[in-house]
Amino acid sequence: MTLKEHIKLIIKAEHWDPFHALGMHEVRTEGKKAITVRAFMPEADKAWVVDVSKNKSYEMEKTSKAGFFEKNFENRKDFFQYKLKVKTSDNRIAEFFDPYSFMPVLSDFDLHLIGEGSHYKKYEKLGSHVVEVNGIKGVHFAVWAPNAKRVSVVGDFNNWDGRRHQMRVLGTSGVWEIFIPGLDDGEVYKFEIKSKSGEIFLKADPYAFYFEVRPKSASVVYDINRYRWDDSEWLKMRSEKNWLESPVSVYEAHLGSWMRMPEEENRFLTYRELADKLIGYIKDMGYTHIELMPVTEHPLDASWGYQTIGYFAPTSRHGAPEDFMYFIDKCHQNNIGVILDWVPAHFPKDAHGPGYFDGTALYEHADPRKSEHKEWGTLIFNYGRNEVRNFLISSALFWLEKYHIDGLRVDAVASMIYLDYSKKEGEWVANVFGGRENLEAIDFLKRFNEIVHQHHPGILTIAEESTAWTGVSRPTYLGGLGFSLKWNMGWMHDVLEYFSKDPVYRKHHHSNLTFSLLYAFTENFMLVLSHDEVV
Repeated sequence: MTLKEHIKLIIKAEHWDPFHALGMHEVRTEGKKAITVRAFMPEADKAWVVDVSKNKSYEMEKTSKAGFFEKNFENRKDFFQYKLKVKTSDNRIAEFFDPYSFMPVLSDFDLHLIGEGSHYKKYEKLGSHVVEVNGIKGVHFAVWAPNAKRVSVVGDFNNWDGRRHQMRVLGTSGVWEIFIPGLDDGEVYKFEIKSKSGEIFLKADPYAFYFEVRPKSASVVYDINRYRWDDSEWLKMRSEKNWLESPVSVYEAHLGSWMRMPEEENRFLTYRELADKLIGYIKDMGYTHIELMPVTEHPLDASWGYQTIGYFAPTSRHGAPEDFMYFIDKCHQNNIGVILDWVPAHFPKDAHGPGYFDGTALYEHADPRKSEHKEWGTLIFNYGRNEVRNFLISSALFWLEKYHIDGLRVDAVASMIYLDYSKKEGEWVANVFGGRENLEAIDFLKRFNEIVHQHHPGILTIAEESTAWTGVSRPTYLGGLGFSLKWNMGWMHDVLEYFSKDPVYRKHHHSNLTFSLLYAFTENFMLVLSHDEVV
């Protein structure tokens, strides 16, 4: 491909690797080695290359009205550190290091692990991260979009112009990345993705650590490594404790409705306010744990968090990530464990979410009979895809590692393990053996349980599973799914049925209280009265 063809693709914002043309390159001028710097800056009227070591500016030639600039250094043979200086039509002057002067940040080994689905700290590589490259501070962005024609980072820093910071795809990995010097914490951004068919999507970062407060939906660059924890005694105790031989009493809470501030327009409490008010209540009531209905970022309040968009971000409704860390830290300092409702079963169809991410069914199945829960209006993850399994498992490990969560209660397990869950005849596809079991989801759940227990001894995994599937809380090496505990939904329904009857007639229905003893020891059951029973 000729240089002109590369430039044409960059101007059209359709290049898969603009580094081929942009930045500093070695060229031949009349048979002699020389250096050239090229830049695409649609907002610029004039531009200069600034030699950092000499603090000297060299004006660039504008070779295209679209905003393409070039400067040849015929007497230079070696690369040098430089900045770009631009003057816009409204006479604003800006000077910055060129994003296209930096080598890839991700290693081949990272890409290999991502491809095979075994990069369990994937959240440290994809998403947005404040880093230093060659001594220059900025933000590294990376996203998986293997079927995209072009991916750009857009935000206030480039006026949401998808032409401005086009990313490069790394080999055949499907991972796109760029390092933008000068950016820092708090930067608002999305990924602008152009599909092979020419459609353009604005997508939130699936690996973002923080989001704007809804109804806004952009991701926010955030350094989550600044908080100083003070719960080492709790973590040591937890790693040595067998919770199956210890009392466990759990209080389930939805932070958005547990308490409000009516005198302040009925606003939500912050994580720090909840630490002051909720922890004392939990201690007075004698609970050992609190289970939080999903705090992962979600667009719709009415979903209670069960339609997650941000699998690595606590919702901004109640504050920043450090505020949520403070809440958990205070729980541990008061000997209260924290269990998080985690939802790998499905995700919403919101335009900024993972659905149809790069113009194809990427996180979900392409076949609507496999990809959709019509009852909930949500999409189902493709558990057979390495990168999707890796996304979910790294999310689980993220909450245990970065937020010191003590357990994960997995929502809607039955909807994962049965292909025909809540579906009519003709609305689902049988597995390779002709059965209704979702073999990929079952394998995913087993692997999830193996990995989280291996990496974090002493944590709990709890299944909300309402069918007669055997071995939910049996170890995987004995053929089970590997959960620590299973919600006893049968006991719950029987007990509520019993107490719903007039006291005069209850003596005829004592079997409702005793029937669960017939199967009580077939699983590690947790007796439960949950949010589902009060709506």
